[in-house]
Amino acid sequence: MIDLTNRSFNKELLDADNIPFDDIIQNMKELNTVNTLLGGHAITISGIKNFLPINSNTISICEIGCGGGDNLQAIAAYFKEQKIKTIFIGIDIKQECIHFAKRQYPSLPATWFTSDYAKVELPDKPTIIFSSLFCHHFNETELIEMLQWMKRNCSNGFFINDLHRHPLAYYSIKFITALFSRSYLVKNDGPLSVARGFKKDEWKKLLSAAGIKDYSIQWKWAFRYLIVCKNGKGENV
Repeated sequence: MIDLTNRSFNKELLDADNIPFDDIIQNMKELNTVNTLLGGHAITISGIKNFLPINSNTISICEIGCGGGDNLQAIAAYFKEQKIKTIFIGIDIKQECIHFAKRQYPSLPATWFTSDYAKVELPDKPTIIFSSLFCHHFNETELIEMLQWMKRNCSNGFFINDLHRHPLAYYSIKFITALFSRSYLVKNDGPLSVARGFKKDEWKKLLSAAGIKDYSIQWKWAFRYLIVCKNGKGENV
């Protein structure tokens, strides 16, 4: 039985710089499937709903670490049903991910940045900033800086959708990917992502260290946490 008392800091394969583009494409496709079937996109939509209604003709939503853009596409589909005009910003440090997102979702009203999120100069503050399955790639110091950046650069608030470090989540994803995945990246990085994830008390410490007092932390199936900060209107729970 793996000991998940503390976070793993082993590097994920996807964090390397020399991954063939076809392998990244397969990884992006399978992550989209996992997010769809295991409720990851539903959690992202739940995060968005925390900020509605918004008194604006157009809502701007920025995702840092956007990968292949599937989260933004899921949000776009939801807002289309609600008849709410939305524009998007997707930021990812990997050029291959941005290239895939542009090719996969050409009709998405999005501006794409291939960059470290902290180096992007946004012309205007997005209404909402969020990340999904992104935070576990960083150490605590980097995460505190990220939380402060998100808080500083949004107008209405930000939210985070990321993994709960738990043995059941670890072994479940290890079993599922071994059976069904055709991506060596997913097979390796799926369980490792859980081992690099967080527990609720750890999120509280990170938010406190970032100087963020007003927030909510909600546990979501399957083994995710949704952290929401609404510009001083949340609750420490």
